[in-house]
Amino acid sequence: MTNSYTRLQLILADSPVSEVLSAIAQLHLPNWWLAGGAVRNTVWRFLFSDNCTLFIKDFDIAFFDEAGNRDQELAAKAYLTNLFPHHQFDVKNQASFARWRPGRRTYTSTEDGIQDWLHTATAVGVRVDTQRQWEFFTPYGLDDLFIGIIRPTPAHINNPDAHSKAAGFLSKCPDLKLAD
Repeated sequence: MTNSYTRLQLILADSPVSEVLSAIAQLHLPNWWLAGGAVRNTVWRFLFSDNCTLFIKDFDIAFFDEAGNRDQELAAKAYLTNLFPHHQFDVKNQASFARWRPGRRTYTSTEDGIQDWLHTATAVGVRVDTQRQWEFFTPYGLDDLFIGIIRPTPAHINNPDAHSKAAGFLSKCPDLKLAD
């Protein structure tokens, strides 16, 4: 797996993801991860080049703070938007997610929340620590991400949203494949 992490770091290090990681770390959000489309789309654009028109729509930052509130999310988003005005940021406290997002279960950690995202290739977290060392959270591994497989996570196998998003990915990146 180490080689996969090295490969992921090399791809992301030469992208906007690398630019924002240090700034996110400066926020000192508890147990934060950058995950989702910014990571997934950066890798798929790298792998499939011009035949893939998936770009970074926003940077999904998940963290976990039981004492936190929406103001904390909004302040983090404002800070990052001020530093990077050409990027969008979605900052979500996984501890309070179920309180304002109907139908969601309560998460016990940031990792618990990320594991519940729609697709395995989206449930990939990266961050840098205080020594600027890269860390990774990959509950479903990296094979689907590197092969270009769109696979729902176990909780979303029959979720129409997962199937709808998959169709959108395929329309913008036809080299991707749906999981069998």
